[in-house]
Amino acid sequence: MSEIWNATGMTGLFSIVVELLSIFFVWILLQEVKWETFFQYPRRPKARMLQVVLAVGIGHLFAGFILQYWGYSVMLRGFVE
Repeated sequence: MSEIWNATGMTGLFSIVVELLSIFFVWILLQEVKWETFFQYPRRPKARMLQVVLAVGIGHLFAGFILQYWGYSVMLRGFVE
């Protein structure tokens, strides 16, 4: 029974790390956008908040894709064996 809890904990930890790294990755990518075209003052708090919300939203979608792909590849192990 402890093996199940251990595996569940490792999966949860892996999911959290992937989620946070994806958000960080998207945040770095969003820094390359020319925000001056959208905002008159792109360094103001409202513009920064939009960047944070976009980073979290897009990062979450990206992490979901990665985690689903990982889950499918784990399922394929049973198909090959």
